[in-house]
Amino acid sequence: MKKVAIIVGSVRPNRRSKQVADWLRVQLLKSSSVQFDVVDLKKVDLPMLDEPQIPFTGLYAHAKTRKWSELVQSYDGFVFVFPQYNWGYPAVLKNAIDYLGKEWQGKPVSLVTFGGHGGSQAQAAMRLVVTGLKMKQMAVNPQISLMPNDSQATADYRLHTHDAEAALLRTEFENLLK
Repeated sequence: MKKVAIIVGSVRPNRRSKQVADWLRVQLLKSSSVQFDVVDLKKVDLPMLDEPQIPFTGLYAHAKTRKWSELVQSYDGFVFVFPQYNWGYPAVLKNAIDYLGKEWQGKPVSLVTFGGHGGSQAQAAMRLVVTGLKMKQMAVNPQISLMPNDSQATADYRLHTHDAEAALLRTEFENLLK
């Protein structure tokens, strides 16, 4: 069975990213041919990039980097779930991506963003990064409008208005990873 990691791209206290990732995983789990796992960068806990070599060499000095590399290599595709911070993406997500190089190449990726305006600018900025890494950008990239002061119930309601879009993403992964 093919595997896709849903990467939680924020570690901020009281973050909404985990809620979004968990909602998405429930929607994607309806697949019988692709396994979807949540990978939380808070648990991965990478310090700011401290590898002496450039990532594309694959020469990692630190055990934590080798462990991160092995985890990323074990997946056939990715969904990056992240909020829009000041019209960009969170530094913790960029840091986790920058630790590696070849591990990302050729793998499909969907960008699921959220924020007061759906995270469109964060998504646009991240597209440059995944293009540079030669990842395959998926057609389905939900932009979800969530306000910081939304209650959990309101956020759940708003997330479920994107259930059909999540189903399209599931189908896209199933077709791509046959």
